[in-house]
Amino acid sequence: MQALRHCGACVSRAGFHSRTDFLHSEANMATIRRAAACLNLFRGASTSLCSNRKSVRPLLRAPAVARSEAAALSVGSGLCALPFAQQVENLSHESLIRRASCLVTDSANTYLSQTTLALVDALTCYSKALHTLIALQKRYLDSMGKLTPAEEDSIWQVIIGQRVEVSDRLVECKRFESNWMNAVKICELSAEAAYSSGAEHASVALKTSLQVAQSKVEEMRKIRLAAEKSLAETKADEIQRMAEYASSINLHDLEDIPEAYLRED
Repeated sequence: MQALRHCGACVSRAGFHSRTDFLHSEANMATIRRAAACLNLFRGASTSLCSNRKSVRPLLRAPAVARSEAAALSVGSGLCALPFAQQVENLSHESLIRRASCLVTDSANTYLSQTTLALVDALTCYSKALHTLIALQKRYLDSMGKLTPAEEDSIWQVIIGQRVEVSDRLVECKRFESNWMNAVKICELSAEAAYSSGAEHASVALKTSLQVAQSKVEEMRKIRLAAEKSLAETKADEIQRMAEYASSINLHDLEDIPEAYLRED
């Protein structure tokens, strides 16, 4: 600022002497040279001041940036430390085998559920078919000797069709029972493998499902055996009633008895 005031004073004196023929005065020429030197000094000072301001700003910002980068680094390292250790632990051989055994038990349980449902439905349909056949044969025995030949033939067509239905249902039961037995074996092996690998909960759950399935199938087997026993009793009653009916008619009347009725299953 002092340099500016000094330059201003020099310029003022130069302007004053210009009115009095300063071009021919050595003092005026010296004043002009001093004014030019002051202007050059002022320009250099302003340039250096501006450059210093630009260089100071990054220096002031540097600590803040450094602190933010350090904070980000510390936060990032904290977030990545625990998951990485957990991933390494989960990739151990024991953990992978335990997970695989759990998947096997889940698949075995699904296979057991499907085969059990199929077998139970097949046994139910077979038992119903047996009871239907028993009812038809009892109805025919009660109406023996009271039906016309056309009515008797019609009833026997229904009985023959029902016998075919019973045979088909029995074949279906055997097929689904084979699948169910395979499922039981797989579940037993899967439960043992899960227990040995450390998945005790999966092993216990599968054994529980296996017990429930076996109990349900055993219940339906009892119903099936009861129906088959009832059918055998009905056949025995047929033989006795047929003998009584044959003795009460003439020999030529035996030709009217349907051949399908005399045929054994």
